[in-house]
Amino acid sequence: MTCENKATSDVRENLPSALRRLTTADEVESTVGLPASAVMLKQISALDEGCRTVLARCPIAAFGYRDADGTSRTTFIGGTPGFVRVHSPTRISFSLPEPGDPHGPVSFFFLLPGVGEILRVNGSVAARKGAETTVDIAEAYVHCAQAVLRSRLWQPPAPAESVAPAASAAEFAGDGPLHRPGVAEFLAAAPFLALSTWDGSGGSDTSPRGDRQEVARILDGRTLVVPDRKGNKRADTLHNLLADDRLSFAALVPGRTGVLHVRGRGAITDDPALLETMALRGMPPHLALLIDVEHAEVTGSDAVARSRLWTPGAHVDRGTVPDLMALAGEHLAAGSAAAEGGPPAFLLKAVGAIPGMARLLRLVMNRAYRSGLRKEGYEDVEPGAGGGRRRGFLRRLPADDGGTGAGATERPLREVRIAELRRETPSAVTLVLEDVGKDLEPFDFRPGQFFTLVADIDGRPVRRAYSASSAPGSARLEVTVKHVEGGRFSTHVHRSLRAGDRLAVRGPSGSFHTGPQLPDAPDAPDALDAPDEIVLVAAGSGVTPMMSMIRSRLAVRPGRDRIALLYSSRSADEIIFADELTRLAKDNPDRLTVTHVLTGRDGRLDADGVRRWVTGLSPAPGAHYYTCGPGPLMDAVQGILTGLGVPDERVHQEHYTSGADTQAVAATAPQEMTVEEDGRPVGTVVVEPGQTLLDAGLAAGLPMPYSCTVGNCGDCMVRLRGGEVTQNEPNCLTPQQRADGYVLTCVGCPLSKVTLDIADQ
Repeated sequence: MTCENKATSDVRENLPSALRRLTTADEVESTVGLPASAVMLKQISALDEGCRTVLARCPIAAFGYRDADGTSRTTFIGGTPGFVRVHSPTRISFSLPEPGDPHGPVSFFFLLPGVGEILRVNGSVAARKGAETTVDIAEAYVHCAQAVLRSRLWQPPAPAESVAPAASAAEFAGDGPLHRPGVAEFLAAAPFLALSTWDGSGGSDTSPRGDRQEVARILDGRTLVVPDRKGNKRADTLHNLLADDRLSFAALVPGRTGVLHVRGRGAITDDPALLETMALRGMPPHLALLIDVEHAEVTGSDAVARSRLWTPGAHVDRGTVPDLMALAGEHLAAGSAAAEGGPPAFLLKAVGAIPGMARLLRLVMNRAYRSGLRKEGYEDVEPGAGGGRRRGFLRRLPADDGGTGAGATERPLREVRIAELRRETPSAVTLVLEDVGKDLEPFDFRPGQFFTLVADIDGRPVRRAYSASSAPGSARLEVTVKHVEGGRFSTHVHRSLRAGDRLAVRGPSGSFHTGPQLPDAPDAPDALDAPDEIVLVAAGSGVTPMMSMIRSRLAVRPGRDRIALLYSSRSADEIIFADELTRLAKDNPDRLTVTHVLTGRDGRLDADGVRRWVTGLSPAPGAHYYTCGPGPLMDAVQGILTGLGVPDERVHQEHYTSGADTQAVAATAPQEMTVEEDGRPVGTVVVEPGQTLLDAGLAAGLPMPYSCTVGNCGDCMVRLRGGEVTQNEPNCLTPQQRADGYVLTCVGCPLSKVTLDIADQ
């Protein structure tokens, strides 16, 4: 036990009732002091151009709000730059994926990865529609970099093997929320948090807190202490707690994608014995916050994971955002123009316009940061430039290798817009997709392959795989989506999407295909080697990859091949592509035959029916067979073809997972995942509750293999060397692969500490 931990342990014996509390503004101000007038003049009442530029580049923000029942909550929102939509200088909107329903005053601070200063925005909820929350802005201002510098937030995370053993819940006494799974360990490693408080007159404040070690320290099973070190003397949090002691915070650990959410009640203390336990080089904080914790929980965070805050290349590039200290100077000039007794606005503007003044101001502020933090007991303080990738605390991470195989970072999504929605049947609709912007690139894939579509639904990214139904090589990609009862994505497509809406796609993926056969390359080797005859058996939406095969082969192989389709549908109204199949068969009578089975009229398609149809075709010896539909149908087709002597290599099946939401039992506590390659350690990462093995690995920059991300293609299959994993069902793993110890990282969640070998696929 360190001297500091021993001192904290000794103080626990007196806690929490024996500690002195500050209860008046005079007591707070006598310790903290009063802020300089210039500090208060930096507030502006609307977003200026500089603020809007910051919001356009910012991938993540802390957000504090209260539910309709008064429950305080702090979380992180965002995931990609520009997630906040600016409707006017005084109104913004964003997606809040949590179940909470924010009411009344709210507050934010916006983080630019690699930048020390923070943009803070306060306002109130104006409207709420689904996950979309609209906020009217009351004030905005730049917060100094001290919290980020204290926490070393943007330093490369320390390797797992160099981190000291985390605190355990067994090390402190008393029952309470801090004994919940993973909470104590998270607090022991968290140097940074966002703390939300509210005043008595309808205002909200979310401010950063950072410390060199853990920013919030455990005193017992329900009590935390947060040091309050010297700052700009605004002391909004302290004044708010005097009026309303309810608070909440969200804590971060660099390198992890989870967030610790805490709420409770706060008090202010200047107890010398307690403050001494948090001294740095003999310098204790001037005050501390005591938090009586009512709720504490570690959860995975989509916003943190998608923001890739600690991955190579995440820091904003210098020159793409304004220097926030220069922006603060502009705000000060604007505030002075509207205030009496402040610095002359014309003088501030004139000084700011001097060439090189922004650089000089940055140097002055860096020196001030360094001096102030060293006086508090911090060592090795290197403020850096605060505006991008610079020397100092903004050290550049190792370069991304940009690989396209089992690369270390997630391949980018392709943003598309819906050019057209075409109704195929009462339960199926085709999305016609094209690139966003003027330059429309072709969609190259092999007929039969699928794409993974990604949409934000209620503020969260939801992914589903759908086969392309169009021919490859066109600037428009068509995917046909059948509505599935209980299917979150398909319901969103059928009820919410309109022409002009945007989605993202990843792909193509899958080994179910007939070769490239692009219209501009009909004589490519793969095209020449493709079989002259293909036999297709489909049911329901299983016809979609078949349609891509039919369209592409009829377009590029005139007179050379023969295609036969056996297609089962519930009724005539449910035949997807009915009119086009009829037309293509009529226009190509020697090349395409289509046989329909309507289960409402003919009964279910069974093995006898398939056998009669196949033998009646008299397929050529070299024909290839493709089936896509329910498992029992594909099993029947496989059995029939095996009985007819068709080699397995000429039989191809597409295994669809259900479109309905089937959630695996996820871990309730963070779990450690070690990744190996041929038995050699590659890295270790913490998988947060609700997070998949793949998401955790990619967020940490580990070389995880993957493609579709939804359990359809098997590219993310790895061997589980140790531990226990649960997976969403159904997925593409075969019984033999399961028996051999393979798992799919894209739909797998750890139930214990696990070890994976990514080379043993």
